[in-house]
Amino acid sequence: MGCRKLSFRNTISKYFSNHAETRDNHWDPSLQTHYYKTTKDKGMSLLEDLFQRSQVYELHSISKEHGEISVNLKKGKKAFIIATIIMVRPYQTAVDFSVTTESLLPIDFGYSTKLIKLLYEDINKELPLITKEKQA
Repeated sequence: MGCRKLSFRNTISKYFSNHAETRDNHWDPSLQTHYYKTTKDKGMSLLEDLFQRSQVYELHSISKEHGEISVNLKKGKKAFIIATIIMVRPYQTAVDFSVTTESLLPIDFGYSTKLIKLLYEDINKELPLITKEKQA
């Protein structure tokens, strides 16, 4: 019963929050860190190019030393996105996102989570994804 209660609470908080972020052991599989068969520099370049090509995103800052890119979502709902790119071993690079939706209310009905899923879908078209099973 405790696990079911926690799951229900997590699902509710996903929709009644204005923030979502990925991590290795996230309870929501779609918000788990994605690992790609690439280098940190290639991953950074791909994301930078993806954001610059798009009419939806506005590049805010890039820190190659820290492996971070921050962007603003300027079309539709406004949101602030931080992408973190870390090479964990040769040709295995982790990509994480943190998304905060800007609105009058402190809820976005799952929009920040949906945005992370869309970003991962875009990256998956460009880079080979390493599945969780292959990491072990």
